[in-house]
Amino acid sequence: MMKPKDSADTSPLRARLAYEPQVLKFGTSGRRGEVVHLTQLEIYINAFAELEYLQSLSRAEGGIVRGDEFFFACDLRPSSTRFVPEEKGRGEIAQAIVRAICDAGMKPVNLGMIPTPALTCHAIGRGKGSMMITGSHIPFERNGYKTNTARGELLKKDETPINARVEQVRERLYNQPFAESLFNEQGLFKSGHQELPPEDAGGRVGYIRRYMEFFSGRSLKGQRLLVYQHSAVGRDMLVEILRQLGAEVIPAGRSETFVPIDTENMDEEQLGKIQTLVSEAVAKHGPLDAVVSTDGDSDRPLILGVEPSGHVQFFGGDLVGMIVAEFLGADAVVVPISCNDAIDRGSLKECVEPKTRIGSPFVVAGMEKARARGRKIVCGWEANGGFLTGSDIARGGKLLRALPTRDAMLPILGVLFSMAEKDVAMTALFERLPKRFSRAALLKKFPRSVSLRIVGRFSPADGTIKEVVFGKGGVMLLDEDRRELPALGPLTQAMLDISQTLSRFFAPSAGFGSIARINYTDGVRIYFSNGDVAHVRPSGNADELRIYAVADTQARADAIAKLGVAEPDGILRRLEQAVTA
Repeated sequence: MMKPKDSADTSPLRARLAYEPQVLKFGTSGRRGEVVHLTQLEIYINAFAELEYLQSLSRAEGGIVRGDEFFFACDLRPSSTRFVPEEKGRGEIAQAIVRAICDAGMKPVNLGMIPTPALTCHAIGRGKGSMMITGSHIPFERNGYKTNTARGELLKKDETPINARVEQVRERLYNQPFAESLFNEQGLFKSGHQELPPEDAGGRVGYIRRYMEFFSGRSLKGQRLLVYQHSAVGRDMLVEILRQLGAEVIPAGRSETFVPIDTENMDEEQLGKIQTLVSEAVAKHGPLDAVVSTDGDSDRPLILGVEPSGHVQFFGGDLVGMIVAEFLGADAVVVPISCNDAIDRGSLKECVEPKTRIGSPFVVAGMEKARARGRKIVCGWEANGGFLTGSDIARGGKLLRALPTRDAMLPILGVLFSMAEKDVAMTALFERLPKRFSRAALLKKFPRSVSLRIVGRFSPADGTIKEVVFGKGGVMLLDEDRRELPALGPLTQAMLDISQTLSRFFAPSAGFGSIARINYTDGVRIYFSNGDVAHVRPSGNADELRIYAVADTQARADAIAKLGVAEPDGILRRLEQAVTA
């Protein structure tokens, strides 16, 4: 790490900081935090440590080598590339990443403002590492970044050794004499604003080529699509790809201020805005077939069908994944426990691998296990719609290289081409799936500490228990591989007590059946005798508590989600009261 020449002040940097540093932690995927706490010092500490860690790995593990190129890209959040006065002047996160790359002996290559999967695809195709500066779907006042090895995403097993290196780098920088430090009292570079390296268009061009080549010989001609652009970093690329594939595209809703779109939690207000855009477009251009969009960093799709009446119908990512996996001819699919259980009832049921915890690193690990077992066409997805391919996929004489990270473009195109192939409307395409419906909702600004207390209160003391089945013959305890565990008396009684207590929150008077089983793979997922499912889980990226609902009708799934997040006395609020009283 380079040092300024002035050495007049020997007091350590930590003693000179005019704020209390907030440590940047791993979330479900990558590091996220409030922009006011994302000083360039904190970003640099973490990024430099992660680069050191990648350099310690072998090539087979996705390691990188000093002197090599290292790629980075950004989304459209202002703080990604410039200072934001409203956030205490924090920002220029990309500039901190660039300095860390240089000081780690690497050559930074700026791929510009492109989707996260476009960056990852470009980098791993060259055997190089990468970092994406993005806050993904989380609120505007937050941001962060995500590191990839030369093989793909960091996995959960990487986090502990990385965090150890972070603390080593933090100690070293905090104890450095202030005069020798790169950083001032505010945790910003003393050198002030820095220009980023010139942009390389290779990532953008390669990502477009990836899909034009795989779908060459096919056409979306005859489909009229509205692309909801908002502030998605891939908004123009999506329009370009769809037009090149023959669709008539109507861009709408473009915003120059950042709009946080969570494709897993489309509330009535957001759907109402899209409905307005559709109504305006239909009045001007005629009937539409679908609305497509992505979240902020364009790794999660947003897909809505448009009925003949002009009414939009949202399709969750777990159902989208099923359509795309069938289209690709998958023989192994990996999904998190939160996904719609229609997958267990349809044509893919024999292909379903053991369900994972929520988060793309867990899905990636599951896909690797499937490949190790000899599966050939491996893919996975999350309830938010991000679709991952764990193997190369051949279809129609064309080859799609594996991209083991969330991608929005493939699921959008997979659904649209499936419509074209079967010559049906989008709503009819989804009607063919098993009749299970899902909805997710959340409470924002919900302290993570309280969320964890809720999960802990209704979980078994023995962490090896991942599922509890309640039946006439008693209580059955299962581990993560669904092997039965000894059902000791006190433990069995404790689970019966938990079930009885949960039944007071998920009561028959609200339409719930008796509790048939509870899964603890990630959070608390409750299965009821009438087919309802309610899953309570803290967000991994923000102070949010989520509820996932699955039911036999969309109206019932919507109702469960609404019961969960109702204010001021919905199920989640009453669970909060139960652990804080």
